[in-house]
Amino acid sequence: MLTWTADRYPGRKAVGGPQPLTYRQWDARTSQLARALAGLGVRHGDRVAFLLPGGEPMASLHLAVQKLGAASVPLSIRFGPAELAYCVADADPVLVVGDETTQAALAALDTRRQDRAALDQLARDEPDGELTGTLRPEEVSVILYTSGTTGRPKGVPRTHGAEHAAAVAHVIQTQHRPGEVTLGVMPLFHTMGVRTLLASILVGGTWVPQAGFDADTSLELITRDRVSALYLVPAIYWSLLRTGRLAEAGGAVSRVAYAGAPMTQALVEDLAGTLDPEVFVNHFGSTEIYTFSICPDVRKKPGCAGRAGVFSRVRLVDPRDPAVTVPPGTQGQVAVSMASPEAFRGYRNRPDADTRAIRDGWYLTGDLAAEDGDGDLWVTGRVDDMINSGGENIYPDEIEDALARCPAVSAVVVVGLPDDRWGQAVTAFVVAAGGLSPGQAVAQLAGYARDRSGLAAIKRPKRFIAVDHIPTSAVGKILRREFTEGRYQPLAEIRPGGTA
Repeated sequence: MLTWTADRYPGRKAVGGPQPLTYRQWDARTSQLARALAGLGVRHGDRVAFLLPGGEPMASLHLAVQKLGAASVPLSIRFGPAELAYCVADADPVLVVGDETTQAALAALDTRRQDRAALDQLARDEPDGELTGTLRPEEVSVILYTSGTTGRPKGVPRTHGAEHAAAVAHVIQTQHRPGEVTLGVMPLFHTMGVRTLLASILVGGTWVPQAGFDADTSLELITRDRVSALYLVPAIYWSLLRTGRLAEAGGAVSRVAYAGAPMTQALVEDLAGTLDPEVFVNHFGSTEIYTFSICPDVRKKPGCAGRAGVFSRVRLVDPRDPAVTVPPGTQGQVAVSMASPEAFRGYRNRPDADTRAIRDGWYLTGDLAAEDGDGDLWVTGRVDDMINSGGENIYPDEIEDALARCPAVSAVVVVGLPDDRWGQAVTAFVVAAGGLSPGQAVAQLAGYARDRSGLAAIKRPKRFIAVDHIPTSAVGKILRREFTEGRYQPLAEIRPGGTA
């Protein structure tokens, strides 16, 4: 894809930001890096792991590995020592590339290591012409490790065919135009980051790299490079809006898409009102199968996950018996056909995980949803996140969406905590809005939940606990287990009808 785009538009800007590259320059740089890696012994079919921040260096190395016919294994820089050691042992790479920011983490690993800056120096002496060799669509392009919000990370091998199909689907589903300018801030160890990169190349666009998210830096890049397309997790949109300056920076932004987590109706309204994009898409998918479903107009149906993507088939099944499809209007677990060209073929070295997740050609996502009268999906939560309180099954998303509108809090997460009376008590963990003490925030939220949220009594939290932050993964997924396993420091607590 990169070489073909460079043939068509050699002088067009491929990489934006403070150190831009044309397509001809980027194609040449990645060929030089590929030859440098080959000089270090990397061969077709090998695996090369990376423990690097995002940005152009990581993207160029990922593309260089593709040119060799090897598999790229980008690892999260937020992995702890045990997770990192596990993933490296599982991937068994011939080489792990790091830099000055990850040297300490890599030093503890029993593996062959290479410094990125030294690799760059080797690449400068290599020729920049096109590499010869053939790749087959069924060969592995990349292995992405899930963030491990529950249990140890799982390696997801994705083929060249699946990666290409996912990039094509992304272009169609987010309505990318030729020459689109895209902010590349999502990490490249996550499917959203890789998709943004490849889709930008596919349409001959400009990919504007940002190695790590910082709201002020993002706004500067959006403004200076006239970014026209954003594909981010809701937590990043929330941070950009909180600066109060997104409207002045987003004049060129016409395509907005999100994935990775639900977006509250309040955030949808704020984002639409601030940017007024032509296209506003909710992408529902995973590392394993890039697209489950697409809602092409979030403003029309805030929170809706839409219907199956262009290469997907979706059905809702009984969470207790995946062989049974639930009737229309009934909540079920989302199952997606493994026949999709965007799909993986099974986890790396984890037949146990395959047995749980893949049944009769369908991937069981662990997500719960219901279908409305239009045939669109509405995600109601995760099978693992369900709260059983007083014999009732309750899902956090609806409660969080209602409580997020309270001006006393800047963030809220709902989980079930053990309770003698209820089995599990619906519990809201909150971060106080600016200017309020933790005690004031939980008191005001408790009153809001009772009088203004519109929540049924069974869904109103039995406990409100103030904390200083909401723990998230590297891509903004909420780590609910930190709360359910007691790893938090309460700043204030209220139990309506009980004691503070």
